Amino acid sequence: MNKGVDTLPLSETVRALLQEKNRLSPTPDDYVFSGKLKGRRDTRSLQDSFSAALKRAEIKKFRVHDLRHTFATRLVQRGVGIYEVQKLGRWKNTSMVMRYAHHYPESLRSAIEVMDNNEPKKKIITFLSQSGKKTISRSHLRLVSC
Repeated sequence: MNKGVDTLPLSETVRALLQEKNRLSPTPDDYVFSGKLKGRRDTRSLQDSFSAALKRAEIKKFRVHDLRHTFATRLVQRGVGIYEVQKLGRWKNTSMVMRYAHHYPESLRSAIEVMDNNEPKKKIITFLSQSGKKTISRSHLRLVSC
């Protein structure tokens, strides 16, 4: 378990939900989930609360950890960069994010549709792609405007 303290931004939706929760059921401290002895809840009591909520909602085969997969996947599918997802999810490196974030084929559509953008632009051609060489010296690289 990571014992570090981070400050992360909240979406407006989450902020509003937490304010409403606090209005309906205020806690005696600054924590979203207060323990019986005031203060931070331990992992076991959070797990117990989560399990009880799943039971009430009749959801089976779902773990707290699955929320991390869902969080990362939804961010990536909406076009958020891997570095930002890493920081928001508190992963140590981007290769860990890749284990959590999953694309579905349709989520890649906006990326490929960039190729259909018909706005007039200055075309840049490099002769590297046409040279057949694996490497090219700087003196041989030139850009041609079309």
